Amino acid sequence: MTRTALLVVAMLGLSAGLSACNTMRGAGQDVSSVGHDVSRGANASQKAITRSTGASER
Repeated sequence: MTRTALLVVAMLGLSAGLSACNTMRGAGQDVSSVGHDVSRGANASQKAITRSTGASER
């Protein structure tokens, strides 16, 4: 009985740990995606300003 209970607790702990890894990886991908979107928006804004003012890009 004790061995079975210990095995169940170990399996639950392992399952929780693995799901936490997937959650953190997903959060990291979300943050990275937001960063890329902000960069694309900044580049688009810079190009629009450059086109409208006639200034040359660096």
